[in-house]
Amino acid sequence: MTAAWIAPRIDAGTGPGVARAGAASIGLWVFMGVVTALFSLFATAYLMRMNSSDAVTLALPWQLWTSTALLVAGSMTLQRASAAARRADALRTRRLLLVGGLCAIAFLCAQLWAWNALLNAQVMPAGNPAGSFFYLLTAMHGLHVAGGLIAWAWVMRTFRRETIDGGWRIALCARYWHFMLAVWLALFALLAWVTPEVARFVCGAV
Repeated sequence: MTAAWIAPRIDAGTGPGVARAGAASIGLWVFMGVVTALFSLFATAYLMRMNSSDAVTLALPWQLWTSTALLVAGSMTLQRASAAARRADALRTRRLLLVGGLCAIAFLCAQLWAWNALLNAQVMPAGNPAGSFFYLLTAMHGLHVAGGLIAWAWVMRTFRRETIDGGWRIALCARYWHFMLAVWLALFALLAWVTPEVARFVCGAV
């Protein structure tokens, strides 16, 4: 995994684009910091709740592996779109942007599929603490992915101009997708590995 994939390079060329790209980049970093703090609080609350006597381990639906693969594919594809935009390859940029966005939409569909699988297994939002937090955490993450799709749709409309000014908006979009992937992997690990026994061990050691 290269540094460029983790943090896409922002190249706005010269002129007013430099100031816009810099301000947008800082704004995105601040936003991601706030979102990180939010999900950290959710993770702490989940750990404390799983330490309770009524908590039981949740069997995660296999669809989550499909959704994870889709989010990884979307993140990598948007990184490639950012690189294509810097080379002013408009056709490749359009195709990669489209595929990246479709992967995100498919991710949300797979998450809903996982919800349906849990509901069919009688795991309701109100009941088992693990189930309640599963719906809460995946819903919050899904809302942030949906918000990213709004930005992606806007970038799709302006991609021709992006290939001229360096594609900094596409780079920011790719950075946000990488962030959403990192958040999801952390949530997936939390839901899969933090059992009541693990929570009691961690809370007892704190």
